[in-house]
Amino acid sequence: MRENSKTPVMMKQITLLLILIAQLSMAQVPKGAWKSQEPTGSTSILIVGDNYLTIASYSLLNKYFERSEGGPFTMQGNKMTYTPEFNSSDTAKIGIPVVFTITRKDGVLTLRYEEAMVWMLVDDASTSPMAGTWRITERANGQGALEKIHQTGTRKTLKLLSGSRFQWIAFDLAVKGFYATGGGTYTIKDGKYTEQIQFFSKDNNRVGSSLVFNWKLEDGRWDHSGKSTTGSPVHEIWEKIK
Repeated sequence: MRENSKTPVMMKQITLLLILIAQLSMAQVPKGAWKSQEPTGSTSILIVGDNYLTIASYSLLNKYFERSEGGPFTMQGNKMTYTPEFNSSDTAKIGIPVVFTITRKDGVLTLRYEEAMVWMLVDDASTSPMAGTWRITERANGQGALEKIHQTGTRKTLKLLSGSRFQWIAFDLAVKGFYATGGGTYTIKDGKYTEQIQFFSKDNNRVGSSLVFNWKLEDGRWDHSGKSTTGSPVHEIWEKIK
């Protein structure tokens, strides 16, 4: 009887220990946006979601897009296993896992693989409901009606958001196809979602543009409508990848 009376206490201790371990594991994920200066003089922005990351290198001053890559990752302690799904400059690296050793201190993130990459914190994404990885699931056709897209097949259009930064990417993992990407900063105010474009792989002349969209978030669905960089009507539905 005495052993049985201790069982609930032991179970509670085990549960608390498991919660603590889970919290420590989650704390290792460096969610948010990070900035690094490249030897070429360009800037690199790393955006990290719950389980996906992107890196884009570009020169805002020269309106020049250099490269981008990204893909899913998993964490175990201070080890991040990252598997690229797209790479605009080296398709040979797609699908090959890379294991980084991570250290984070005072707004500085270091990723070590063959050499150390040092990143400075831009934002930690802790206060933004939009932070995470989004996949487009519906888009308006020529008549304005929403139609489901990318429900089958390997082509994806994703958008990663931190607390202040965004990047979208269109690619096809099966054929290692990279089609386009763009990104910069964003704000949300009074029902409007505004993007300031800092890089755009298809047209560097779009850099510096500001795009204002109607914005609504309901049941995990992001309703996004307005006009594109070319002035064409846009109405899209994005859903967050868990």
